[in-house]
Amino acid sequence: MVERKKVIIVGIPGVGKTSLVTKVVELIKTKNKTASVHSYGTVMLELAKDFGVKDRDELRTLPVEKQKELQRLAAEKLASLNDDVIFVDTHAFISTKAGFYPGLPNHVIQIIEPTNFIAITASPDEIHNRRIKDETRNRDTISIEEIKKELAVQDAMLSSCSVLSGSPMKVIFNHEGNIEEAANNVIETIGV
Repeated sequence: MVERKKVIIVGIPGVGKTSLVTKVVELIKTKNKTASVHSYGTVMLELAKDFGVKDRDELRTLPVEKQKELQRLAAEKLASLNDDVIFVDTHAFISTKAGFYPGLPNHVIQIIEPTNFIAITASPDEIHNRRIKDETRNRDTISIEEIKKELAVQDAMLSSCSVLSGSPMKVIFNHEGNIEEAANNVIETIGV
């Protein structure tokens, strides 16, 4: 029996994470395995609707204890899934006025028990250009220096998650025009 994989996958806006994960799932399914992608924020929002929350922006306005409860409930729901490969699409950090808040606090990691952490990245120039070209999103303008800082914070946060969980972490480049190579790298990394 093959071990079920629970993969936490992160990437700052503009790295092409959504496109890449879609490609990875498509390739895994050709190997007669089940695979699914779950946005941590979407799972939290669905659970929060039971508390009267209407949208993601409202999640941030809830008292911290209520947010932690929702994080716990979302983690429990994700931990109970049974696909061969489960991708948890989330953020390594959330930028707040107080600083960078971890997207994966220790209590969440302990519940999900991920087998792998993967950070999707690209060069700062590629990320900057993708953000500018993406007319489907309403993103803040950001400099290449700020993108470099976001990448460094992401790597630091995910490294900490790897240490806390004892699960490996890998940074995978998704360069423009090389999505197939990046997808195969993800598959090789998680051992599917």
